[in-house]
Amino acid sequence: MKQILAGQGIQRLYSHQAQAFKLFNAGRNLVVATGTASGKSLCYQLPILAMLQQSHTGSALLLFPTKALTYDQRNGLARMIPAESQILPQVYDGDTPSHLRAAIRKNVRVLLTNPDMLHTAILPHHTLWAEFFRSLRLVVIDEIHIYRGVFGSHIANLIRRLKRICSFYGAAPQFILTSATISNAGEHSQRLIEAPVELIDRDGAPHGE
Repeated sequence: MKQILAGQGIQRLYSHQAQAFKLFNAGRNLVVATGTASGKSLCYQLPILAMLQQSHTGSALLLFPTKALTYDQRNGLARMIPAESQILPQVYDGDTPSHLRAAIRKNVRVLLTNPDMLHTAILPHHTLWAEFFRSLRLVVIDEIHIYRGVFGSHIANLIRRLKRICSFYGAAPQFILTSATISNAGEHSQRLIEAPVELIDRDGAPHGE
């Protein structure tokens, strides 16, 4: 892990990144509510990398609200995952070519998508994703401040369906949620996933005067 971080120019973790990794290893759900450009992505990238190193079966599901963010995070993860592992994070959305979808469903361990695709193309066909759901260890929900009001209630129902399907396959994934622009991150996260959530809101990243 240290070699991977060093390869990205990271010598030390910020305090909120280290806290997130510690809480995840303790089996907790967590929400990271620190400033913009504070390195929140590393708070879920590290658990994913650790999972891939420690297990040959564990999988992760990452939900992003926009395609640009999805592909940016896919590229960031791909740079961190050792090439010899032959594990590539895969995007599954409306632009994914149909001839690639079956292979992704069968082999993917790190899946990046959006709530709409999860609702319309993944959960209704969960039998095609059985192995992925059976091994699901982590669900990431980014930019949670977007999921509020009526839209937020829809997302909460979506997560309820996701958890029910995971339970059907014998999985109980942990959740990591993130946001930079929400004042009630802990309360909002607990409503979204209907489970206790540890709040990390002390930003350990450096700031200018």
